[in-house]
Amino acid sequence: MAIEARIRELDARHHRLDDMIDEEVKHPSSDSLRLSSLKKEKLKLKDEIQALKRKH
Repeated sequence: MAIEARIRELDARHHRLDDMIDEEVKHPSSDSLRLSSLKKEKLKLKDEIQALKRKH
């Protein structure tokens, strides 16, 4: 059960990052470093989620 809760938590963070990335892209003066950082963090979360799902 703890793994499922962790997956849900990571999935929620992943969706929040997705929303943040969408908002950043909408701005004409978006910060490319911030955007890159958000995308890297999102990818790390995705990898962690997939690893947990494989264990589960």
